[in-house]
Amino acid sequence: MLTKRIIACLDVTAGRVVKGVQFEQLRDAGDPAELAAAHSQAGADEVVMLDISATHEKRATLADTVRRAARQLFIPFTVGGGIRSLDDAICVFEAGADKISINSAALADPSLITRIAERYGSQAVIVAIDAKRINGEARFEAYVSGGRNATGRDAVAWAREAEERGAGEILLTSMDRDGTGIGFDCELTRACSEALHIPVIASGGGGDTQSFVDVFQRGKADAALAASIFHFGLHSLADLKRELRSAGIPVRWPC
Repeated sequence: MLTKRIIACLDVTAGRVVKGVQFEQLRDAGDPAELAAAHSQAGADEVVMLDISATHEKRATLADTVRRAARQLFIPFTVGGGIRSLDDAICVFEAGADKISINSAALADPSLITRIAERYGSQAVIVAIDAKRINGEARFEAYVSGGRNATGRDAVAWAREAEERGAGEILLTSMDRDGTGIGFDCELTRACSEALHIPVIASGGGGDTQSFVDVFQRGKADAALAASIFHFGLHSLADLKRELRSAGIPVRWPC
């Protein structure tokens, strides 16, 4: 049986890791390279670094920040934010990323997914989808520009198209749950997981161990991503994995 992955997320702006609630009320969490190293040593299976202001500010991802973090890591490292072209992706890969994550640019030009996948392989292309419930119902709309702009696109239908165009994984964030710690949106995650053949990474709302158990069991997620609970010492990665194992969730034990 494939193990479930626990992924530590670094949301970066102005060269610092930040974390907020529902994409707002940002507070400083530390230096990207230092936190990347700490999460790796603590037992994270992967690290994702998202330059959350790059797209809104119409600039490229901060390559120096990527390089500093990449030097600290011996686990898969994904970078996203501000990647609008194949050339942007090449720069990020050359700076040390193992995978890239694209969101707004993929919706604006879906063929970008294919171009990057053809050069680096689908396993290196993650399409990130920021999704919000529509009127509290079991329908979800995709947002872009760091959650600032609605697209009118159904999030699950967009995930299906992204897979068809060559995406190797979907990073699915519930905007309604982001930073709240009340649990992942299992309904959203399950809808996406059941519609696809590629892995789905659940994001937004991770809190206690039960929230991770729920998203793996009820949400059918392949991986779960969290930030606040690791940055601010609210939960030990080793303890989380130990408790997941006890609940019958297969995970890689921290080295």
